[in-house]
Amino acid sequence: MTKKTQNNRLRKQNRKGKKSRYEGKPRQDLYQEITDRIIAQMEQGKFPWAQPWDARHVACAVGLPVNVISQQHYSGINILILWGAVIDKGFSSQSWLTFKQAKALGGCVRKGEKGQVVCYADRFTPQKEREQARAEGRDPQAIPFLKRYRVFNIEQCEDLPEDIIGHSQPLPEREIIPRAERLAKASGVDIRHGGAKAFYNATDDYVQLPPQPAFTEQINYYRTFFHELGHWTGHKSRLDRDQSGRFKTKAYAREELVAEMTAAFTCAALNITPAVRHADYLASWLEVLKEDKRAIFRAASQASKAAEFLLAFNSQEEQEVAA
Repeated sequence: MTKKTQNNRLRKQNRKGKKSRYEGKPRQDLYQEITDRIIAQMEQGKFPWAQPWDARHVACAVGLPVNVISQQHYSGINILILWGAVIDKGFSSQSWLTFKQAKALGGCVRKGEKGQVVCYADRFTPQKEREQARAEGRDPQAIPFLKRYRVFNIEQCEDLPEDIIGHSQPLPEREIIPRAERLAKASGVDIRHGGAKAFYNATDDYVQLPPQPAFTEQINYYRTFFHELGHWTGHKSRLDRDQSGRFKTKAYAREELVAEMTAAFTCAALNITPAVRHADYLASWLEVLKEDKRAIFRAASQASKAAEFLLAFNSQEEQEVAA
């Protein structure tokens, strides 16, 4: 036996003899942990997809949370988690980074600061399942899982470069409306005005809205429009979501939750302050979340996809104008 082999064996034996500091502590269910947190906020009348920019948090610029290194916006459930942190901590920035990223920029996370747990969804196929599927002549089934990591708001850090810590200011409300109009036009959606109700007709594939002057605050016309556009993205010719639910059913509540968050994500990306349009659905939303710990994850993921689908029209329109 070589000396190297002996050393490796000794290290393995030492590791076996040591108790992990996490031994005896069951790992928390991340799905349940985040769902419980959002349920608690909603039961207090707070909606994490619409709350960060109320009168108590006017210092925070409207927008989606972003990683300062990659400049990629966070998506899905992570938007709700990080917006929730903005509410709880009163941050004035939507910019986040990891401990290592702060160090790579020449800065550091201040001592005593606690990071915010966000998650990365992935799928894993065990080797045993691969072998069994191969023997049975079928495709192997992957197991979904969540990987957690921590991020810190730039306000929790020190010595970051000036171009990183510079805060953007919210745009004046009326200046951002033309951008919303361009998106509406570029999408090609069939918009019909009239009456006192707003809805999406899935059978004939059109959005019905009251005339804009009918809204007490005209900005609500756009918030309402993006909610209905959220439903519009779910059509079978687009993102093909289940829209078969009838009023007061769980399927209906799930689709309303997706449309509500789609509107919030789209509004935030366009610098329009999000708002809760269907607070009266709170009880049915809570029922869905309490029964299924993954429901809010699915809804947030579908809403992110819907918002990205809509915002792609704006990007396309801007490219055509630039050309």
